[in-house]
Amino acid sequence: MPNNTFQILPTHLLDQYKTVVSTYQLPEAFHTLKDAELSTGSFSFYTSVASVYSSKIEGEDIELDSYVKHKRFGVSFLPDHTRKIDDLYNAYAYAQAHQLNAENIKEVHRILAQNIVMASNLGAVRQQNMYVTTPDGRIEYVAAEPRIVAQEMAKLYHDIEVLLTAELDIEETFFFGSLIHLVFVKIHPWSDGNGRTARLLEKWFIAQKAGSNAWLLRSEQYYYSHHATYYNNIRALGLEYPELDYSKALPFLLMIPASLQEKDI
Repeated sequence: MPNNTFQILPTHLLDQYKTVVSTYQLPEAFHTLKDAELSTGSFSFYTSVASVYSSKIEGEDIELDSYVKHKRFGVSFLPDHTRKIDDLYNAYAYAQAHQLNAENIKEVHRILAQNIVMASNLGAVRQQNMYVTTPDGRIEYVAAEPRIVAQEMAKLYHDIEVLLTAELDIEETFFFGSLIHLVFVKIHPWSDGNGRTARLLEKWFIAQKAGSNAWLLRSEQYYYSHHATYYNNIRALGLEYPELDYSKALPFLLMIPASLQEKDI
């Protein structure tokens, strides 16, 4: 693993993380993941799972069964019921076929957010302040100020590039995948579609380093099933971006390994 070359990703929790996940049998659990029988050459069941539950985290009202009927069997629904989930499905498909880099991350946002934000905001860093709030109006956290978003994202893109050329074991791969997810969410670079992008980015990184089984992970479903914990773990780092305390990030980083341990999500 590279040392002292990161510009934004904190690594001080890595040893503690590896000690905890050493009991998870992470390599075995990951490499024994199998695709669903419903999947075909043109339809991925687990991409549907990812798209539905990542969208449900953001408040979309759709059930997996309905979406599978639509996507796999051609059952018609009103366009507004499936459009955003179809966009996210297409973004996952794009990521599965392309290298992880800055331009392709922007392209993923252009795909998944085309029915969420104005065309001028697709793949573009936001120019306004961003306050992430709960449904009852409480502030979850204050994202990076607009004047520093581009430079913070440049740091993250740099660190991802470093990691993609480094030798990582499976525990380190999961650690950095989750950390990229968390740092991206805290920067909150887009005007909307940040959570969807971050959850996709986590899997994308793991797939690039550990193989295509990453796309079979049910992390989005796990995050949705434990959405209160998911947001509590994000909130635990602090309210203001300049004062984030990544020493409190371990509970969040352990969520995706935990998803492999939970058979009935």
